[in-house]
Amino acid sequence: MAAPDIKPINLALQGGGSHGAFTWGVLDRLLEDGRLKFAAVSGTSAGAMNAAALADGWARGGSDGARERLHAFWRAVAEKGRFSPVQRMPWDVFWGNWSVENTPGFVWFDLMSRAFSPYAANPFNINPLRDVVENEINFDNLKAPNAIKVFVSATNVETGQLRIFSDGQIGADAVMASACLPQIFRAVEIDGVPYWDGGYGGNPAIAPFFRANDVADVLLVQINPVIREGTPKTANEIQNRVDEITFNSALLHELEIIERVNAMIALGQRPPDDVRGLLMHRIDADEAFKDLSASSKLNAEWAFLEYLRDLGRQAAGDWLEENFDKVGKEATLKLGDGPGVPAAALRSHGLGRRVREFLATRIQPEAVKRLRR
Repeated sequence: MAAPDIKPINLALQGGGSHGAFTWGVLDRLLEDGRLKFAAVSGTSAGAMNAAALADGWARGGSDGARERLHAFWRAVAEKGRFSPVQRMPWDVFWGNWSVENTPGFVWFDLMSRAFSPYAANPFNINPLRDVVENEINFDNLKAPNAIKVFVSATNVETGQLRIFSDGQIGADAVMASACLPQIFRAVEIDGVPYWDGGYGGNPAIAPFFRANDVADVLLVQINPVIREGTPKTANEIQNRVDEITFNSALLHELEIIERVNAMIALGQRPPDDVRGLLMHRIDADEAFKDLSASSKLNAEWAFLEYLRDLGRQAAGDWLEENFDKVGKEATLKLGDGPGVPAAALRSHGLGRRVREFLATRIQPEAVKRLRR
């Protein structure tokens, strides 16, 4: 029997609280299939946790080790979640409603986060999720010779710029910074610099893949819907939609840059800084999550995490069946007009300068100072 056709690919994992268990399912199915080799992975918030667990497990025992570590991580999240004050009511359990927005715990939690800063509401800076990250992920394994290269994004509170941690920079602090929602948790300080959730600047960051390796294919696992039909009416619905738009805006900007770079290459122009084009692919949860409220991102019940995992496995299986043969050959995520963008339009919009500035703020943060001079 001929050996399977194994193709390298980069992974970009979006964040979204407990909804990150969908990404766990996607990774589990891809690892089980075995036809994709993960060259590098970029993650934000829950995506950063999935990325770290994946790389840790891979260093321990290849694909089987990665699947075991991801399962153990999310199982530990569920165990810790048993003590959360935010739990479904009995009638929600009976009717199969995964939302927690009408529970006393969520109402109290929501009011506290709106009325008090985490510095007042949580003076001891307690974060149960940190215990899970520190206990379940061996960050030394991310430095192993056979380790998958990992990028973790966080937002510099003082400058507003995205910081991308990589190589030996990634530890529990970097992952917790990537998942630090400022309404709930204190900023995470790393080397004296405060950081908030990476979703404000890159959810997830795709720019590192311009230079991370020689693999052009990038698979985006997206769990925050870009389009949500209808006008939100309640205060919670409005805030949730604002959050979705905010956490997708940076991603949409990166996809636009990728589209423009690909167009330059197709038109025979040389992109700045020797970046190369990327072949984008996507597995999204839009259809699977259309009936889930944003409050379910706080639901850490094991039954719910398993449900999301199974949705992710199904989505990944469908994607493999439809798109595996195209990996390494063509993009399966249409970004826009692509090569149809006129060369004159590219020149008139100063694309070269825009791409250089974008790469400087994403890949070389210190270059921002030079750009401002």
